[in-house]
Amino acid sequence: MSESATSAAGGASGLAVASHATAAEMHAPGSETGSEESEMAEAQARDCAAEIPVTSNGDANDTQGEHMWDMKHMMTGGPTLKETRIISSNYGSSSEGIIEAEPYRAGGLKSTQSGPVVITDDISKNIALEKLEQVKKWSISTYKCTRQVLSEKLGRGSKTVDLELESQIEILRETKKKYENLLRLARQMATQFYQVVQTQRQLGDAFGELSVKSPELHEEFGYNAETQKLLCKNGETLLGAINFFIASVNTLVNKTIEDTLIAVKHYENARIEYDAYRTDLEELNLGPRDAVTIPKIEQSQQQFQIHKEKFDKLRGSVSVKLKFLDENKIKVMHNQLLLFHNAVSAYFAGNQQQLEQVLKQFHIKLKAPGSDGPSWLEEQ
Repeated sequence: MSESATSAAGGASGLAVASHATAAEMHAPGSETGSEESEMAEAQARDCAAEIPVTSNGDANDTQGEHMWDMKHMMTGGPTLKETRIISSNYGSSSEGIIEAEPYRAGGLKSTQSGPVVITDDISKNIALEKLEQVKKWSISTYKCTRQVLSEKLGRGSKTVDLELESQIEILRETKKKYENLLRLARQMATQFYQVVQTQRQLGDAFGELSVKSPELHEEFGYNAETQKLLCKNGETLLGAINFFIASVNTLVNKTIEDTLIAVKHYENARIEYDAYRTDLEELNLGPRDAVTIPKIEQSQQQFQIHKEKFDKLRGSVSVKLKFLDENKIKVMHNQLLLFHNAVSAYFAGNQQQLEQVLKQFHIKLKAPGSDGPSWLEEQ
């Protein structure tokens, strides 16, 4: 009786404690005792939950084998990182720390390829095929042209020659060489004459200084100083005419004639291509005609016609350019040679007025001494 009474008393006291804890949890948040007991109760509940092993079905199980199987299943068949959503809420909420996972989908990651990517690949493939075809055509054309050039040098191949046009081209090349030599000599003369003019200026300054410091030879030094200064002024005028002559001849040689020679170079390349495809067509025509060679002959005929039209067009263009160049060359050199003659004659004749008149006739403006802009060092 005493043991049953004691157990009953203990049970009653346990019930009393439980009811007391429940009553404490229902108190207002302002009570410190109730909040401490509530936190202790929640901590005990968490500890108990952490000690319970959970399988993939959420049931408690003490078997170690099933626990390891659950871990493998979670690692291999569980949701991926993309399929897992973590839901957070306020502290104390019933859904705190819950992780929701969508069902596992076979097949792994989703494909990111779409229709436009396939179209882009097709375009890139087409571009690559076009470039490959261009390289192929260029290789064939280069081979044929190289074979034609070697055949011509060895005397085995035939060459299309326009005698009149070839003679004009040869004259143009010789003329350019002669004009380049003329230009070189004119520049050399200008450089040397510039040094003479600078020497005359310094000599005139020296005569002027001595005329001041030598009273007994004042007049003699003065005459020579004035003469040297006059020669220096006329020399600068002649240098302006010579530099204008050099600039005009340089434009004619290195721009006008050079542009025409570039057109001639294109014409010569077109002539080699034309002869190469002409020779190829002639060789095919000499061979047998069957189902295999007839398509090749037709294709060769088309290529020959294309290069023939190109060759005829460039030949006509070169003929026109050579004609205009000859007219322009005569006009330019007529004026420049007249300028050079009149300027040099007036200078050595000592005719200052005629020398100035030559510059006005050809609209040549001289730079005043010191009119050049400052150097880049002075601008710093």
